[in-house]
Amino acid sequence: MQIDHDLILKLENLAKLELSEAERERLGKDLGNILQMVEKLKELDTSNVEPLTYISDAVNMLRDDKIRGQVTNELALSNAPEKNEPYFKVPKVIN
Repeated sequence: MQIDHDLILKLENLAKLELSEAERERLGKDLGNILQMVEKLKELDTSNVEPLTYISDAVNMLRDDKIRGQVTNELALSNAPEKNEPYFKVPKVIN
């Protein structure tokens, strides 16, 4: 894959970024270096390497969900500057 100015502009647009010309140059060089590294990795013989499902042997120690420390509606709303029972009243942010 060739990293050219058009590709950088397309990526900039997709990522909703506004880059300077110097940043575009640096990004092009960085992406080129990443692609060179991937090409170098393709040279390795991995035919005898088993694919990994997980990187580490750690196991999640999950706990049971328990309901505790509940607050009543009245207590939760007691310090609210504005309320519309049983809800907090907040300023409108979407037109």
